[in-house]
Amino acid sequence: MPRKIVLFLLITILLTAVPPAHAQQPTKIPRIGLLQRRVAPTPANPDPLSDAFLKGLQEIGYIDGKNIKIEHRYAEGRTDRLPGIIAEFLQLKVDVIVVASSQAIRVAKQATSTVPIVIVTQGDPVAEKLVSSLARPGGNITGLTRLTVELSGKRLELFKEAVPRISRVGILDGNTDPRSNVQDYEVAAQAFNIALQLLNLTGPKPDFDGTFQAAVKAGVNGLIINRDAVTASYLKQIADLAIKHRLPSMNEDSPYVEAGGLMSYATNDADQFRRAAYYVDRILKGTKPADLPIEQPTKFEFVVNLRTAKQIFLTIPPNVLVRADRVFR
Repeated sequence: MPRKIVLFLLITILLTAVPPAHAQQPTKIPRIGLLQRRVAPTPANPDPLSDAFLKGLQEIGYIDGKNIKIEHRYAEGRTDRLPGIIAEFLQLKVDVIVVASSQAIRVAKQATSTVPIVIVTQGDPVAEKLVSSLARPGGNITGLTRLTVELSGKRLELFKEAVPRISRVGILDGNTDPRSNVQDYEVAAQAFNIALQLLNLTGPKPDFDGTFQAAVKAGVNGLIINRDAVTASYLKQIADLAIKHRLPSMNEDSPYVEAGGLMSYATNDADQFRRAAYYVDRILKGTKPADLPIEQPTKFEFVVNLRTAKQIFLTIPPNVLVRADRVFR
C-alpha cells in the first residue's frame, strides 16, 4: 500500500477517535439568586413560596442542580443583611436575581443595573419608583405585583362580616417601621367602628407568647396578620396561639390559613411565585426585562378554615362562607 494512503488512513483514524475541542467544553448552567426576607425554612416552618417557584421552574423544564442552579438566601427578617446577600449574588455572577420585598428590590436596584431582577412585590412598583411603568418597566427590573396593601379595606370588611363581634383588632407586624401597615386599615376601621392596636414583634427572637397575652389583656378580640418576613417565618406558631387564645384572625396570604389560621383574602401567593419562573425562563432565553410587562393579579382568593372556626367556637355566617374560594373542612 502506498505510503501516502497509509498516512491518510492513520490521520483519519486519529481525527475520528479524538472528539472536537468544542464538544469537551461544559455547558454553562444558569445560576439564579433567590432572596427571601424570612428566616431559613425548617420542617416546622417550611417555605411554600420558594417551593412554588421551584415547581414553576420544573414545569418549564428546569431542575435545580441539573440544568439550573438556585442560590437560596434568607435575610432572617433583618434589613441590614440585604446588601451583603445581593453583593454575594453578584460575586457568584448569577444570571437573574429574584426578590420578594420592596426593601430588597431597592437594594438590588442600587447594586446593579445590568443583572436582571425579577420581583414579586406586595406594593405598587411604579408608585414606589422602582420601575417606569407596569407595561414597560425599563431598566433591569420586571416581574409581578401582588397588590397586597391595596386589599386592606376589603380584607377588614370581610373580617367584620365573618365575625360581627370584633371591635378591637390587633395588627400583628414584624416590620421595624410598621406604622404604614396600620394606616392601610385605618379608613376601613373607622367605617366599621373598629379600634386598631399595633402588635409589633421586635428583636432577634420575637416574643409571640408575651405579645398575645398583652393583646388579650388589652381587649383585642380580632387579629390581622401582616405579611412580612417575621410573620411568614412562624405561620404555624402564630396560628396555634390565635387558636389557644380564641382569637379570630385574618391574614394577608393563604399559607397562613393552610397552617391553621382562620381566613385570608389575597392573591394566591404560590401562583405568583410559580409565575415568576416564567419570567426567569424568558430572560434566560434572551428577552430583556425592560420588554417584559409587570403583571398585576386578576384574581383574589377568600380562604376559610372551618376546622379552626370550630376550635375557637365560631360560626361563619352562611352568606360569608358561600363567597369563599377555598374552604378547609
